Amino acid sequence: MIKKFICLILLLLCISCSNNNVNSSFDNDKLNNPETLYKLAKINFDQQNFEDARNQFLEIIKLFPLSNEAIQSEIMIAFIEYVQMNYDNAILNYKKIISKYPSHKDLDYVYYMIAMCNYEQLKDASLDGYYNNLALNSFYQVIKRYPDSKYAKDSRQKIILVKSNIAAKHMEIGRFYLNDKKNFAALNRFKIVVDEFSITKFTPEALHRMVEAYYEMGMYEESYKTAALLGYNYPDSKWYKYSYNLVSQIEGEETFLRKIRSFFDG
Repeated sequence: MIKKFICLILLLLCISCSNNNVNSSFDNDKLNNPETLYKLAKINFDQQNFEDARNQFLEIIKLFPLSNEAIQSEIMIAFIEYVQMNYDNAILNYKKIISKYPSHKDLDYVYYMIAMCNYEQLKDASLDGYYNNLALNSFYQVIKRYPDSKYAKDSRQKIILVKSNIAAKHMEIGRFYLNDKKNFAALNRFKIVVDEFSITKFTPEALHRMVEAYYEMGMYEESYKTAALLGYNYPDSKWYKYSYNLVSQIEGEETFLRKIRSFFDG
C-alpha cells in the first residue's frame, strides 16, 4: 500500500515537472521571438521608459540583426534620441539607417525626421540662421525624393514657416540698414525677400521698404514702379497706403496715378 502511494506521488511529480518544462519552453519560445521582444520594447517606449526601451531595441538588433524588427528597432532608437531632444545623435542614427537600408519602405519617414530635428532647432530670427538652411534643405529632400509621401504635405507647410523665419531675419537687417541710411544695403535685403521669399507675409512690407530706399536715394522712377507693383498685388495693404502717400509727394498725386497707368499699359 505504501509502495503504491509512493508511486502515485512520483507520477504526480513527473506530470508537474513535465508541465513546468512545457511552460518554460513556451516562455522561452516567446522571448526568442523578435516580434514579441519588439512588442515588449514598444510597451516600455509608450510608457516613457526610454532607457529600458532603448536597451530592449538594442538587444533585438543584437539577437536578430536580419529581422524587420531589427531595422524598426534602429528607427525607434533614433526616435528616442529625437524625443529626448538629442538632435545630433538622432540625425546621426537616421543617416546610418539611410546608408544601411537605401531601399527601405519607410525612408520617407527617416528623411522627414532628419528635417524635423533641424526644424526644432530653429532660432529666433535675430539669431544665427544656421538651422534655417538645414531645415529648409531637409524638407526639400523629402519633397524631391517622395513627392507623394504622406510627409510631403507637412514638409511643404514647414518650408513656408522656415522661409518666414529666414525672411524675418532679412527684414530685420534691412530695417537696420534703412534706419542707418545705408539704403543700398537695405535695398539688397528687401529684394531678397521679394525674389526668394514671396510666399511669406513680409513681401508687402519689403516692397514698401524698397520704395522708401529708392526714394531716399533719389531714384524716383524706381520708387514709382515699386509702389505700382505693390499696389497691383496688394491694393488693400497698409504698406501700399504708406508707399502711395510717400511717392505722391514727388510730383503730386495726379502724376503718380498717371505713371502707374503707363507702367501697366506699357
